[in-house]
Amino acid sequence: MFFLKFISKFIKVLHAGESPPLIAAGFTMGFVVGLTPLLTLQNVLILLIAFLTKVNLASVFFAMFAFGFVAYLIDPLYHSLGYYTLAEIQNIKPLWTAVYNWPVAPYTRFNNTVVMGSFLVALVLAVPVYFGVRKGIVAYRATFGKRIENSKIVKAIKGSSLYKWYVRIRDLEWN
Repeated sequence: MFFLKFISKFIKVLHAGESPPLIAAGFTMGFVVGLTPLLTLQNVLILLIAFLTKVNLASVFFAMFAFGFVAYLIDPLYHSLGYYTLAEIQNIKPLWTAVYNWPVAPYTRFNNTVVMGSFLVALVLAVPVYFGVRKGIVAYRATFGKRIENSKIVKAIKGSSLYKWYVRIRDLEWN
């Protein structure tokens, strides 16, 4: 039920008039946090930035949970990339040694191969994800959004007594 609430909020955001760049920025932040292990300094900073800026939080959490499940499937790829980056590239070993001696470095967990690999993948894909989501939102609003809203299935669901009951419960104020 918890995840369904994020999906419904994300769909509302797609239909609402909120700025596509803010939705895409939130989605991208959630994408990066979702692909990487959660308890790291960089993820805490990304989430802090998300809370302090005007990015859409529903898109942050939707992407975070969606890509969090995907991340576990590609952990072996992350491990291989992280191992290659940390151990096989001889020219940057002194850099990793120097960075790891910084006082905050252990909180980043960059010495972990999965953390390093997943963060590199997330950084490389962050820009294409941002522009792809931004373009997708604009295209969705221009074409699919109106068609889906006017479809017989959506009208039937919104006309059902179960949906009306759900809306009444959803809109209740819990004090």
